[in-house]
Amino acid sequence: MDPPSPLNSLNFNVGVLGHIDSGKTSLCKALSTVASTASFDKNPQSQERGITLDLGFSSFCVAVPPHLQDQVSSRKIAYIQYTLVDCPGHASLIRTIISGAQIMDLMLLIVDVTKGIQTQTAECLVIGEITCGSMIVVLNKTDLLPEDKRHATISKMKARLEKVLQGTKFSGCPIVTASANQDGEKSAIEVKELVEALSAATFVPKRDPSGPMVFSVDHCFTIRGQGSVMTGTMLSGTAKVNDSAEIVSVKEVKKIKSMQMFRQPVTSAMQGDRVGICVPSFDAKLLERGFVTTPNTLQTFHAAIILLQQIPYFKQPIKTRSKFHVTVGHETVMARVSLFTSPTSEFTYTKEYKYLEETPVDTRKAEKENKDESEKCVFALLEFESPVTGRNRSLIIASRLDADIHQNACRLAFHGHILESFTSKDYNLTPLRVYKPKEKQGTVERLQDNSTVIVRNLVKKETDISKFERLRVTLSTGELGFIEGSFGKSGKIKVRIPDGLKDSTVAFLTRGTIKKKGDLDEPCTDSAAATSASNGSGNKSEDSVIQVKLLFKRYIYDLKKQMVQA
Repeated sequence: MDPPSPLNSLNFNVGVLGHIDSGKTSLCKALSTVASTASFDKNPQSQERGITLDLGFSSFCVAVPPHLQDQVSSRKIAYIQYTLVDCPGHASLIRTIISGAQIMDLMLLIVDVTKGIQTQTAECLVIGEITCGSMIVVLNKTDLLPEDKRHATISKMKARLEKVLQGTKFSGCPIVTASANQDGEKSAIEVKELVEALSAATFVPKRDPSGPMVFSVDHCFTIRGQGSVMTGTMLSGTAKVNDSAEIVSVKEVKKIKSMQMFRQPVTSAMQGDRVGICVPSFDAKLLERGFVTTPNTLQTFHAAIILLQQIPYFKQPIKTRSKFHVTVGHETVMARVSLFTSPTSEFTYTKEYKYLEETPVDTRKAEKENKDESEKCVFALLEFESPVTGRNRSLIIASRLDADIHQNACRLAFHGHILESFTSKDYNLTPLRVYKPKEKQGTVERLQDNSTVIVRNLVKKETDISKFERLRVTLSTGELGFIEGSFGKSGKIKVRIPDGLKDSTVAFLTRGTIKKKGDLDEPCTDSAAATSASNGSGNKSEDSVIQVKLLFKRYIYDLKKQMVQA
């Protein structure tokens, strides 16, 4: 069999996530045969602090497992190349973890068997649920357990993890053991179970070579005499040598001079491939992370609308006008949130949406108890403090990164994909029909004729009554009417009842039960008429008056502040 090469290998991206000091980097060392320029904590700061600070990439190859051979034989694929994405575990680096997780085909959740699930372990599990469909849990550092208690401790930890995973999409996923020595030495026995589980869980990822190229860059450096090399993962499309590529953050277009996949030259790379792209005459200091694309592929967003998926482990309500850290691709910025709801998940400008002040803390309980179909789906308008670059349908993850990292609480709040974006700095929200339901109440002061009543306290004295003309109102006695206009200059209004007042209402208003303002709470002189007129409310103060209710909507982005009725 020929040795592994980009021509006979299928790339499979494996994210390695877990709490700090759970042994992720040591495990990657134990597995890998090829390392990238930034793997295994080669960053001087990482070496000085003894922790992973950035994404690290390395790889190893195995023969195609039997269950995949029929699927790849026509493509002459003989090997699976596992690209390990080593993510930092420190709580303060969660935005780096999120950006690394978005390129995973499968996730390894590394758990220190001596400590179990910790706060960042749980956050990594949440990120995996959002970004990935498959997971293997690795109980690492088993060599640190006393030999006489090792089996019992591992069994107990597995049972605990299985219980935790029952409420997630990863229920029933493999849980294996490993022990990668801290010096990174390989041991076939110590990682054999993991390699076997990884091989069994491998699938042929969906890869689409068509469409514009989008290349996610995670490192950039200069090679003297050749140019600048950008390493990263192909998110979509295909890149070829001599293609034009736009470095989006600096808006420079360069020709692709050469390409490599783990130190082997290639002439093209497609979606899912891990690749290094060399371009000439570019200052590598201008690009740390970002996107390289077919020119004019990505857009800059100043605001976006998503269908909000609240993370149930986030134990605070999400409030309109609150601010969150929002991660889009490699960028994390602050964004202000505005919430609105709809019975369905489709977003269009022709629909009306109900304004929402905040989401419930316990979303699962709320879903069971919620009787209001209009609040079934929650949308969020995110207004970014600084613009972000991305694609339509880009994944957005919102978090509270300013929270105390030492608290045992999930900082990830919600996520969603961009449904609508606003690319202009002066974006216009007027077409967005988000309304607040409004209600005003007044009382009938007296009868003018059998089809007209005078109402007070419905509006303030200084209110422009003309804005309320022709709006429908309902009397507590059941009649429907509309506001005809003002009556005098004290804020009273005239209400017209097109079908005329009921006889009982006329009788109630003409038998002396509506007295002067100071006497409104006195007992009714005709209890039968009062009871009939007030629909049997049983409340003394309500029985002595006829109430008038005005219901309308006001669209919050309507500059004219018009009142609308269905």
